[in-house]
Amino acid sequence: MSNNNLLLSVDNLKVYFRSEDAVARAVDGVSYEIRQEETVCLVGESGCGKTVLALSILGLIPQPPGEIAGGSIVFNGQELLGLDDEDMRKIRGNQIAMVFQEPLTSLNPVFTIGDQIGEAIKIHEHIDDAEVRERCIRLLSDVGIQSPEERINTYPHQLSGGQRQRVMIAMALACDPELVIADEPTTALDVTVQAQILKLLRSIQIKRSMSILYITHDLGVVANIADRIYVMYAGIIVEQGNRSHIFRQAQHPYTQALLASLPTRSKRGKRLHSIPGTVPSPAYKPQGCPFHPRCRRVIQRCREEYPGMCVYDDGHLARCPVLHEDDNWCR
Repeated sequence: MSNNNLLLSVDNLKVYFRSEDAVARAVDGVSYEIRQEETVCLVGESGCGKTVLALSILGLIPQPPGEIAGGSIVFNGQELLGLDDEDMRKIRGNQIAMVFQEPLTSLNPVFTIGDQIGEAIKIHEHIDDAEVRERCIRLLSDVGIQSPEERINTYPHQLSGGQRQRVMIAMALACDPELVIADEPTTALDVTVQAQILKLLRSIQIKRSMSILYITHDLGVVANIADRIYVMYAGIIVEQGNRSHIFRQAQHPYTQALLASLPTRSKRGKRLHSIPGTVPSPAYKPQGCPFHPRCRRVIQRCREEYPGMCVYDDGHLARCPVLHEDDNWCR
């Protein structure tokens, strides 16, 4: 990949949470990249470390008990790890913004949506109240809120779930960021509203030429929006590739199991596939490949050695060498 269109580069990031009894390795050596104007999807079960990974980019990991134990996060050529709070505040909400997964709990119930959207604008830009109000109305209109001049004075509880999520998107777009992190933005919404929100995000992305890191456990959503996909399990990336690689040529048993669990027309009336066992605790991961206790292709070597990434195609990598032509444990 050429560096001239590289927006975000995360290299071997490790985020640990320490307690008296153990160390939970929530993110355990993750690397990924996002190009300009690209939609990258981070996929995995609840508890695999997706949200921790996103919060690390924004410098929102509570320390303690959290700790950035190693790695690098480079945004637009600038290393983010090690920046002080003041420098991170200049980036957070301005160049990188986040859409959280629970708008009802993320929005403050005692402030109007206009006050909450305008807060980021006031922090990062020195403009008067009248101009802030005008910007907020325009943002509400951009995200499809009807009668924005009236809605700007409403409170979160007066809006539907879909409207609240649109407000969250408006807040994220307030300062025209280059990267938006969308953490499960459609989880609590019905299918019709979910499709509207995804369509809205896509249209805004094209209009504003921004990049999106979309965090989800829903492969059905990923199939419609992703340029590239990273599959995460137990704090590590187990497979990465473009949409065709993942949906047509998946190589890791975990990715294959996730795809087999998807309901499709061809499976109508049939029992859906399930993955046996449970996700390991980040504090007590098994030796070797963390997926091996649940894997149908496990061999003894998987139980003993931690697998490296194997290249299956240009840009398609999987942390499973069992079927790989190279007899080495890849890299």
